[in-house]
Amino acid sequence: MRSWWGWGNEEDALSGVELDTLIRRASAALPGVVFTGHQPPAVADLDLAPPRVSPPAALAALCSTTPLDRASHTHGKALRDVLRNLHGELADAPDVVARPRDERDLVDLLDWCTTAGHAVIPYGGGSSVVGGIEPRVTGYPAVVTVDLGRLNQVLEVDPTSRAANIQAGVYGPHLEEQLRPHGLTLRHFPQSFEFSTVGGWLATRAGGHFATLATHIDDLVESMRVLTPVGVSESRRLPGSGAGPSPDRLFLGSEGILGVITQAWLRLRPRPRWRVGTSVHFADYTAAVSATRTIAQSGLYPSNCRLLDAGEAYLNAGVSVGGGVLVLGFESADHPVDEPMRQAVEVARDHGGTVPDPPQRGSDDAVRAWRASFLRMPYQRDALARHGMLVDTFETACTWDRFGDLHAAITETANRAIRSVAGVGLLTCRFTHVYPDGPAPYYGVYAPGRWGGMIAQWDEIKAAVSETINAHGATITHHHAVGRDHRPWYDRQRPDPFAMALTAAKRALDPAGVLNPGVLLPQG
Repeated sequence: MRSWWGWGNEEDALSGVELDTLIRRASAALPGVVFTGHQPPAVADLDLAPPRVSPPAALAALCSTTPLDRASHTHGKALRDVLRNLHGELADAPDVVARPRDERDLVDLLDWCTTAGHAVIPYGGGSSVVGGIEPRVTGYPAVVTVDLGRLNQVLEVDPTSRAANIQAGVYGPHLEEQLRPHGLTLRHFPQSFEFSTVGGWLATRAGGHFATLATHIDDLVESMRVLTPVGVSESRRLPGSGAGPSPDRLFLGSEGILGVITQAWLRLRPRPRWRVGTSVHFADYTAAVSATRTIAQSGLYPSNCRLLDAGEAYLNAGVSVGGGVLVLGFESADHPVDEPMRQAVEVARDHGGTVPDPPQRGSDDAVRAWRASFLRMPYQRDALARHGMLVDTFETACTWDRFGDLHAAITETANRAIRSVAGVGLLTCRFTHVYPDGPAPYYGVYAPGRWGGMIAQWDEIKAAVSETINAHGATITHHHAVGRDHRPWYDRQRPDPFAMALTAAKRALDPAGVLNPGVLLPQG
């Protein structure tokens, strides 16, 4: 049973020993803080505004106005979303949730909303952490959330070219189930993999499993099919093309403001047969960063190359170390990977790293502990939020030459904001992806909150850090997307001529301005 208010499935929420251990660890990290549990309200107790519209009879079978559907499609999965749900604050619930069965249904829904002027929120898995699927719009007679979950099939597999035509509404696990009999995999595993969809990955330019090379879903796109209010855009299947600006690039990362992605041909790969993993411990963080940069620039291209600072290593891998832990992994479908691992470990040792255990087929204990924690992090976040703790993240990317100054500035700004709003707290950092020219640092905040005031506390921290990111020329988001929450800083990051071009594209493809208003561009 999907949780309407928080992450994932209700039955997978933290409880028992796991919850007790988490609270005990948080108490040890923040001595003196009292963690009091709070329960989410029942859907029946929510004070939702009545729907402002009823769907036409021809579309009624596709539409729902039940409180559960409307509540579960109101917010994404960021901390501020979870907190508003816990407090029963759902002022922007959609009026209607529509579930098209095919493209014909989707065309009919778009025609209805365009003619009537209803805002349309394209919805995949609802895992947005930036307000990307939230009906936070004004000036529309109604809001219709279009849930693409029924468009969930792999339509065709081309084993010769190693590609598949995939519908946008398929969730990660179901996609891999359909590819497994062919011996192929998309191998795109964002942290939200279990509860996010192909269409959502494309619309937000999601970051996936690989820490190097094919880091974003962009790298896996062969062609896309998008339904817009003025017609269908479908690019040719090609391994590459120099024929003008890429049509796919217009819709990748467009977050539903230009059209609704319905399917895409995506590049696949054989399922890996060889894997080896290890962790490298460092006493000094600067040396750990230097080792990571050298590996990223070595041409070895590990599948996993994630540097955890000391706080991240302790909280999420249970490892006490002074400088950090580098999680390394290599995998291949056609050859052993022991030699590239040996070379990467040698580089790390040259920078002062130590390897507690030799590389293992699969991964070592620290790697397994971190991976297990990585998949449980959203559930842990929800559990801590219910106990009055601020737990959320922000991420960015920069070039290697700027990382030292950026990291110092973010650390200073975040810690100052944490002290201002909470008194005490922790800031952690890990690299989610690394490139030859720079890392993608991902920060975690852990601080006590004031029940009833936690959203304002987090917003103050988030705004302060976002200003620092912008001031240092880094990106406001590496893979979380823009949504409504990052808009103020995205507006300043985006070049003005490009803003003009995007605005013109929006007017041409969505003349009525009904598609996801307020995301990427101002309403109107």
